[in-house]
Parts: sequence; C-alpha cells; structure tokens
Amino acid sequence: MQGRGPPSDLRARKAPRPITAEYLQRAAMHYLERYAAPAAQLRRVLRRKIIASCRHHGREPAEFDIALDEVVARCVSSGLVDDQRFAEARAASLRRRGQSARAVAARLSAKGVSRELVEAHAANTEAEELEAARKAAKRKRLGPWSRKDRALNRQKDLAALARAGFSMQIARAIIDGAG
Repeated sequence: MQGRGPPSDLRARKAPRPITAEYLQRAAMHYLERYAAPAAQLRRVLRRKIIASCRHHGREPAEFDIALDEVVARCVSSGLVDDQRFAEARAASLRRRGQSARAVAARLSAKGVSRELVEAHAANTEAEELEAARKAAKRKRLGPWSRKDRALNRQKDLAALARAGFSMQIARAIIDGAG
C-alpha cells in the first residue's frame, strides 16, 4: 500500500508562529478543548510552543514568561483549568482501569498535580485496592485468569502485580485466591 506523500523525514516542517499573548491564549484554548489538564501541564505545553518558536525566530523564551503566567492564570480563574477536578476525575478513571494507589499517585504527580491533591485522591481503602488488583490481574490474565499453569507462573504473576504498584499482601491474595 502506498502512502499519501513523501516519508515524514522528507516533509518540510511548518515554521512555528511568532509568539504573542493572543497566540498563547488561542493555543491554550485549543489544547483545553481537546484535553483536560492541570495548570502545570498547560504551562508545560505552552512553554514547549514558546521554546520552539523562539528557537526558530531567534528570540529569548524568557521574554514570554509574563504572558505565559497571565494566560495560565486566566484559564485557572475562568474555571477552564481546575487541578482539584482534574485530580478527582483522573484518579477515578485510573481506579476503574485497575491501577494501584501508587500508580495513580505517580500518574497524577507526572501531570503536575500538587502533592496535597495527589495524597487526597490517590489513596485507596484496602477493599478498593483489592478490587483494583483483581481488575489488573483479570486484564493481564494473571493468577486465576491465566491460561497457563498457575503453579509454574505464580512468581511471575506476583511480580507483575508488584510492578503495577500493588503490595505483596494484595498480590498474594489475588494470585493465590479464587478471584
């Protein structure tokens, strides 16, 4: 099957637009239309745009620090960016997928959510953590859901759940249990 154009390494890249406060605001709105993001993530995305444009146009990225701060502050004050709401929604989504409390905390931290919000939303009760481990094991076909010999793969299954952030106590309960 033939592609639609020249290989990506032969395509000419479009030059980045010069940075203005209006451009940053439009870029922020475009990003927030597509993705939910905490303030730190929005700041990183806009910072990358500034750096790319400044590298191309020969300007200094520090010139746009004030404009960047204003755009992020405007998005926060208007309610478009709400770290609390983002942390709640993202943690709930990750828990539904069977992520451990440690994995949820790591993902929220990586997005730039404050430590206080991470601690508040990543914590699971033991029952929630067991349910998340059960979902993860089922999705990865570990333990009771494995098609292989359970006794031969017990250590591998325990290690897989431990790497996913579950404690050994919980991993043993899921792998050795009936599901």
